[in-house]
Amino acid sequence: METQNPIHSPPSPLLSPSSSLQLPRLPIFFLMFSIVYVIAYFIVFRTWSPKIRPEASSCLISLAHGTPAVVLSAYAILSDPATGFAAPNTLFQNSVLDYSVAYFLTDLLHYLVFFPSDVLFIGHHLATLFVFLTCRYVASHGAFAILSLLILAEVTSLCQNVWTLANARRSDLKFAAKMYDLLSPPFYILYSIVRGFVGPYFVYRMGAFYISGAADGLIPRWVWGSWIVVVMAAISVSILWISNLWVELFRARTGELEKKAR
Repeated sequence: METQNPIHSPPSPLLSPSSSLQLPRLPIFFLMFSIVYVIAYFIVFRTWSPKIRPEASSCLISLAHGTPAVVLSAYAILSDPATGFAAPNTLFQNSVLDYSVAYFLTDLLHYLVFFPSDVLFIGHHLATLFVFLTCRYVASHGAFAILSLLILAEVTSLCQNVWTLANARRSDLKFAAKMYDLLSPPFYILYSIVRGFVGPYFVYRMGAFYISGAADGLIPRWVWGSWIVVVMAAISVSILWISNLWVELFRARTGELEKKAR
C-alpha cells in the first residue's frame, strides 16, 4: 500500500481505507443500495404499475452498481503493480468486492421478497456472492480475476437496464417501445461479444493458470475450482438467454417484413 503524504488530506475511508480510519464498508454499501432501492420504489417509480415497480427498482440499483463497478474495478486492477491471477488482494480491491457484495445482497433480498419462485436469479445471486465472498474473506487473493470478470459482466449494465426499463413500459408508452426497438440490436451485439467470446476466452486463460498449479499455496483448489464452475455456468445461461432474444428479434423483424409485403 502506498504511503500517504501527510501534507495532503487523506482519501475517503470508504473506498481507500487507512489502518486507523477504516470504516465497515460492507454495511455502509448495503445501506446505500437499500436506500436507493427504497427511493426508487416509493418515489421514482411510484406511479408505475405494482407489477413492474419492483423490477424497475431493481434496475435502478443495478444502474447504481454496474457502471461504477466497472470504473472502480478497472482502477483497482490498473493501480496494482503486482496484479495477476494469484496476486494478493489490495485494500482498494477488497473495497470494490464489498461494494459488489452489498449490491448483490440487496438485489437478492428484492428477489426473495417479490419473486421468491425465481430460482434461476436467486441461484445466480447466491453463486455470485459465494465467488465474491470467498475471494474477499477466504482466499484474500485472486481479485484480479474476479474483478476482471465483474468488468465483463457489468460493462453492458447501463444498456441492459435501460433496455429492461423500456421493455417494461413498451406496451403502454410509444417512447418506451421506440427505445426498446432502438436499443435491442446494439445491446444484443455487445452482449453477445462480451458473453459469447471475451468472457469464455478470459475464463480459459484463468482456468489454464490455476490448473497449472501456479496458485497452489495461495488460493485453495476448491476455491478457484468453484469460481471456474460458477462462471462457466453463468456464461452458459447468458449465452442461452441472448440466443433466445436473437430468435425473438429475428421472428419479430421477419413478421414485420411479411406484413409490409402483403
